[in-house]
Amino acid sequence: MNAIRDLLHDAAERLSAAGVDSPRLDARILLAQAMGVSRDDLIAAVRQPTEAEAQRYQSLIARRLAREPLAYITGHKGFWTLDLAVGPGALVPRPETETLIEVALSLIPDKTAPLAIADLGAGTGALLAAALTEFSRANGVAFERSEAALPYARRNLEPFGRRAILLAADWETAGREDFDLILSNPPYIASADIAGLAPEVRLFEPHGALDGGLDGLDAYRSLSGLLPRLLRPGGMALLELGQGQAGQVEPLFQKLTVDRVAPDLAGIPRVLVLKKPK
Repeated sequence: MNAIRDLLHDAAERLSAAGVDSPRLDARILLAQAMGVSRDDLIAAVRQPTEAEAQRYQSLIARRLAREPLAYITGHKGFWTLDLAVGPGALVPRPETETLIEVALSLIPDKTAPLAIADLGAGTGALLAAALTEFSRANGVAFERSEAALPYARRNLEPFGRRAILLAADWETAGREDFDLILSNPPYIASADIAGLAPEVRLFEPHGALDGGLDGLDAYRSLSGLLPRLLRPGGMALLELGQGQAGQVEPLFQKLTVDRVAPDLAGIPRVLVLKKPK
């Protein structure tokens, strides 16, 4: 009897029947977690699970069957080159959000530039953490109002020491600052569309980080008044966009110059690049 094979086969079938997108992968990740081994060790069947580990595995699978996000169950999520802490109350970092970092690197090729960076609506602090990883002499401020998300942001920004400041505050409270680069993944889903999202998102992720109001543009309206006073002359702001929103968002930023709209890896216009005239 191969307990690992049997456990994985049973779990993958149940996850598939529940509508989980990647049942086999999720089954493997959760069994490795239950056993406290790497996925490589799991594949090599270094050892078989104990009874306690098998029971723990079933409890983890039950959570995934309820469509709880995998990242909430494991407690971490890969983003850029980092392994970030994440959990209930914090938006799970998405691959498309990495486009903001790619664009920043294309616009600022000097990785030793002493930049002042802001992350507005930081969530887990993913964007600021990735930016500080790439720009070795940069310093940054993360604004996050959610009490539930703050512990994750604090943990993810801790390795950067004094280079990263985390403020438990709404971005509207920001005063006049001189930032060279502002990053933001604001809530941009129209309120009525929340009900049609995948169960992992609709049932578990914080609606405050998703809901952009009636037309999905409320956060951009707020940012249109804020960014001109936060950016220094020549500074740039990179904002994540929802699919099809570029044409609606661009006209909101009359006091800044729209430099471009950059696509993500799927070719979807994803990042609005704004510049403050010098």
